Amino acid sequence: MNTEDSGREPAEHARFAAYLVELEQVGEADEMALVGRVLGDPDRVMAEAAVVRHLDRRAARLWPEPAWEEWAAAMGRVVTRRPFLVRRLKEWSLFRAVSLQLPWSSEDLLASSDWLQLKAAAGAGPDALDVLAEGGRTKRIRNAARAGRARRTEG
Repeated sequence: MNTEDSGREPAEHARFAAYLVELEQVGEADEMALVGRVLGDPDRVMAEAAVVRHLDRRAARLWPEPAWEEWAAAMGRVVTRRPFLVRRLKEWSLFRAVSLQLPWSSEDLLASSDWLQLKAAAGAGPDALDVLAEGGRTKRIRNAARAGRARRTEG
């Protein structure tokens, strides 16, 4: 171990922090170009971590809005060769469908990640809560969905 370098932040950590700041501040017109540039970083894992944070932040704000469709299509084109990012974007689209009562399938929801199932159990419509209460992947998901159902019937 080189003790001279032990106090310095690794370069990829500094780039990650800088990317997060840039992604937080980017305008809509430049967003996809910046995401593409970040994904071009030689540290693939770090780059995808920065982009998934951005994707989650933007999706959380946009999913109920009409602007979602155009944004999701553009983001899909940028992340197309990144399976984790593609899956996260698809799961946000499924969350949107479930929450806005657009067409969706039980099979897709049950095949989704724990992340999406927990998110849906915390705030989705009654049909999704029923599906997850009976068939959610984990006990935690099933219990969260049952609690969500109980809150709906009490309210």
